[in-house]
Amino acid sequence: MENFQIDFVIDKGPYAKTIKFNLKRFTLIGATTRAGFLTAPLRSRFGMFFHLDFYKPEEIIQILERSAKILHIPRNKEASFEIAQRSRGTPRVANRLLRRVRDYAQVKANGQVNKELAHTALAAQGVDKVGLDNIDRKVLTAIIDYYNGGPVGIESLAATLNEESDTIVDIVEPFLLKMGYLKRTPRGREVTELGYKHLNKPYKGQKELFDK
Repeated sequence: MENFQIDFVIDKGPYAKTIKFNLKRFTLIGATTRAGFLTAPLRSRFGMFFHLDFYKPEEIIQILERSAKILHIPRNKEASFEIAQRSRGTPRVANRLLRRVRDYAQVKANGQVNKELAHTALAAQGVDKVGLDNIDRKVLTAIIDYYNGGPVGIESLAATLNEESDTIVDIVEPFLLKMGYLKRTPRGREVTELGYKHLNKPYKGQKELFDK
């Protein structure tokens, strides 16, 4: 990488030859959600490191306005905000929800998108006001109902939900952790007081559980 060269191996075994090609100077940009899986020598070859956080609603709104213009979707600012706050801070999710709202509007409201219609369309898909979907709520509910709010190991939780543990760890957990609805402890996953409140369930503090 640093020498701006690439090696091609031609043929196999004792007849194998390596041909070296010189490349024009370039800038290499890498992106990953699992930097820890990269080897240290590879990571050290990148001169600068940046961490990208979830997008703010105001930034998502700008993206939605542009996408709506490209897709020729009539909308207003309030509808964009309604979608943005359910997008989990991710442009890809925001654009997906925008298309689903558009589909709903074309069937139910002659293509006109407003705040009320966006709310109804997203609620019909099981996406609540902060962006949690059915699988997110299933995870929180299972920990509360079957394990008294936790702690519970990821394998036990996956077996209870009949889901792959990788699905929970890679797709569900990151957003629940960011929102403060779930926390990881040495003994397993626990639902926080915020998680209880979001599901409108009575919160039982750890002290009360130990007293019993």
